[in-house]
Amino acid sequence: MKYLYILILLCSLVYCDEHTHTYKQGEQVVLWMNTVGPYHNRQETYAYFSLPFCVGTKVTIGHYHETLSEALQGVELEFSGLDITYRDNVPAQQFCATELDEQAYKALVYAVKNHYWYQMYVDDLPIWGIVGEIDGDNYYIWTHKKFDIGYNGNRIVEVNLTAENKEKLALGAKIPFTYEVNWKPSSIKFEDRFDKYLDPNFFQHRIHWFSIFNSFMMVIFLVGLVSMILMRTLRKDYARYSKDDDLDDLEKDLGDEYGWKQVHGDVFRPVPHLAMFSALIGAGYQLTVVTLAVIIFTIFGELYTERGSLLSTAIFIYTLSSPVNGYFGGSLYARMGGRLWIKQMLLSAFLLPVLVCGTAFCINFIAMYYHASRALPFGSMIEVMSICTFVILPLTLVGTVLGRNLAGQPDYPCRINAVPRPIPEKKWFMEPFIIIIMGGILPFGSIFIEMYFIFTSFWAYKIYYVYGFMLLVFLILMIVTVCVTIVCTYFLLNAEDYRWQWTSFLSAGSTALYVYLYSFYYFLFKTKMYGLFQTAFYFGYMALFSMALGMICGTVGYLGTSLFVRKIYSTVKID
Repeated sequence: MKYLYILILLCSLVYCDEHTHTYKQGEQVVLWMNTVGPYHNRQETYAYFSLPFCVGTKVTIGHYHETLSEALQGVELEFSGLDITYRDNVPAQQFCATELDEQAYKALVYAVKNHYWYQMYVDDLPIWGIVGEIDGDNYYIWTHKKFDIGYNGNRIVEVNLTAENKEKLALGAKIPFTYEVNWKPSSIKFEDRFDKYLDPNFFQHRIHWFSIFNSFMMVIFLVGLVSMILMRTLRKDYARYSKDDDLDDLEKDLGDEYGWKQVHGDVFRPVPHLAMFSALIGAGYQLTVVTLAVIIFTIFGELYTERGSLLSTAIFIYTLSSPVNGYFGGSLYARMGGRLWIKQMLLSAFLLPVLVCGTAFCINFIAMYYHASRALPFGSMIEVMSICTFVILPLTLVGTVLGRNLAGQPDYPCRINAVPRPIPEKKWFMEPFIIIIMGGILPFGSIFIEMYFIFTSFWAYKIYYVYGFMLLVFLILMIVTVCVTIVCTYFLLNAEDYRWQWTSFLSAGSTALYVYLYSFYYFLFKTKMYGLFQTAFYFGYMALFSMALGMICGTVGYLGTSLFVRKIYSTVKID
């Protein structure tokens, strides 16, 4: 009975702080110690007690990851052992002491040198504090934690930490650690308690509004370009081709024909590497759905206020949207005459998870070597594999079967020639490779300022919360991408080159190349990261971000271009 009572007590302590967010007078408030790491790279984190800090006298509470996203984000909550009860002030008092042997002394000196910060949680509210500071040739750490906690009714609405009492680090010294808690009533509403962590002056700066206006003007310009110049050119083509239809065969043979109509028998020819192309298109559709859904949910639900909620939502939506991947990828594969549909389905289901998990596992080995909290637990790896095998794969199969049966029949407006038409020589700037490289410049130009804010929120101590801006920029990016890809495809077809499918996908997807190149600039001039772990972590996950963005842009560009191509070839009468 004694152990059962202790177990029930511990369970009640866990559930009172993070689940209900309501407290009674004198009820236990849990202070979780999370991670510690260099200030200049918030992604390099280690367990708080990896440094020679000591714990309080209270009974240890074991914490288990509530969600998969907590484990993936490197959350390492450990009970502080400090005795804090709701609305009960605690005067300054010592809770433990640490004697600095050589190993502990070197660890703390290294932490102070590298500006280590630590993170804690009280009632799901994050708190940050600095380990110590340098004064001349001496190293000091802050040993007193003063907590000022604001409450409104039976809820905690504000937590402030003040670090006091510098203690000089010396080999063999005994460092005492103290704390105090002061409770005060607050007028802050529980729903608004996270507002203090946001930075309106940073995210709603005039340059942010200017970037939106600049991108919007670019959209108007490009839509006008496509609508006026391109359609005017097409009308001339229609008039010329209609005149050609009235000529007899001999006059046609003697005539000087050129342009996009000449490749009508090859323009809908199946692409090389069809299975990979279909898998990329299917994954792009799925990522587009996930991105839009997460942004909209975050706008209305403020998911950034809850630890791990944003990543959990993204994983959940990605898993449930797997039929979208199978449907669009499978239907495209069937329309182009693909036969090995099971192979294509497996490629669609596992393409993105394998790329993400492969990159994460490689970084994981480096994180394990450095004993960082970013190292994924074995149980989390099993969870990810189980989700891919038992949820994503069956749902992708369902989508593939539906896509093949409902939209898998070819319905092209032109017949496909049995023998491919030779591609004539053309100017160097009309080659697909040049078009691909140039196609991503304008889409990147419409988002590069927003990229700065997104990068800062991920790699620095800023919380991104202006998801209305993100939605607007995302829609602008899609419109710009479609317009630019249509123009590029028209130039390619007018040069009588029918290899438009891969070209349209890659020219739109090349936006990701410029984003990745921008990440090099940001790494060198906007961060102070160094070392193997920080560099591998940064460029590994920036490669995944750029790859996902490339799939989204490529798919949207291909979708808009395919509708455009079908339109122009269905309008012109072709014998």
